[in-house]
Order: sequence, then C-alpha cells, then structure tokens
Amino acid sequence: MRLPRTATVTITVVTAIAWLLTALLGADSRAAVIMGVIPARLSGLIDLTPAVPAWLTPLTSTLVHGGGLHLALNMLMLVWCGTQVERILGPGPLVFLYAVGAYTAAIAQWLVDPASATPMIGASGAISAIIGAFALSFGQQKKIVSSAALNRSLNALWLLAAWVVLQVMTGLLAGTQGFLLATPAHIGGFVAGLLLQRPLLIWRYRNA
Repeated sequence: MRLPRTATVTITVVTAIAWLLTALLGADSRAAVIMGVIPARLSGLIDLTPAVPAWLTPLTSTLVHGGGLHLALNMLMLVWCGTQVERILGPGPLVFLYAVGAYTAAIAQWLVDPASATPMIGASGAISAIIGAFALSFGQQKKIVSSAALNRSLNALWLLAAWVVLQVMTGLLAGTQGFLLATPAHIGGFVAGLLLQRPLLIWRYRNA
C-alpha cells in the first residue's frame, strides 16, 4: 500500500529520518544542544559554536526528539490531525501553519524564561498549531449569540481555555518536569493554529 504524497506525510518522514540518524550516531544529546531552541541563545546571553543559527532553531528543533516514544507520540498526532487539516487547507498552508507554529512555540517558551539554557526539542509546539486548526475546523460550534463572527471567537476562546487547562494540568502532574514538557510552547503553538485557521481557509478558497 503506497502512502499518499502529502505535506503531512513528508514532514513525518523527514522528522523520523532525522531522529533515526541522530539515534544511530549516538548524537541525541549533541543534536539537542546545536539544533534545539535555547532561550538564552535567543536572548544573546550565550554563544554556541558550532551550532545552527539561533534564529533557525525553532525549525531544526522539530527534528530532534528525546526518544522513540517522544517521536512516536508526536508523529501520531501530526498524522492524525495534519492529514485532516491539510485536506481542507491544502499542503502549502499546512506547511506554513507548521512553521509559524514552531516559531510561535519558541517565542512563547522564550518569553516565560528568556535566560534558560535548557534546550527545547521536539515538534510538539508546531504540532500544537495543527491541533488548534484541527479543533477549530472540526469541533462542533455552539450557537451562543446571533453573530456568527462572535460565535467563532467565543468557540476559539473556549478551545484555548480547555487547551491551557490541559497543558497546565499535564505540567503539574509531571512535577518538576513540567517546564521541560514545554507547556508555554504548546500553548503558543495552539494559539497560532486558532488565529491562522480561518485566514488560511479564506485564502485557499479566495477564488471559489
């Protein structure tokens, strides 16, 4: 059975290959440092050489994972939500959403602790943007007021509140590892997905 050649599948395959290569070379820890998002680097507090340029690490960090389980869970969510979001937005907008989600996640993590020297790795921030667009696209919108635009905004706020609670609770359950789960990044990426879903949908069907 041949997999469809979609942006979602391409991102999944590239990410999996990148992790596999670092794992086989035993370079997981090194990859996290030179490719991960380090808030202190973004703040200009530390300098690493050689390393990927700090401005590019929000993208390269999505290729680095903390193990097979970390990778598998992220890729499962990407394929599950990404294929559906790509179906309605198209491959180009999905890649754009993924990239913006990665940068928004990195900025959110940086804002919480700009002096942190702990590398943030994994694609979960970028995937959170996909999940945000998925939730807004396929969630059942309740009619609260007569204005359709206001209903959309209220629905997005409800989804955001639920996501924030979920992320905070997950962080609390993880105890001292909560920040290492990149809770701010997950929230930042989700916000990007909520904000971009409708503009990207309108853009795709602009000539319809």
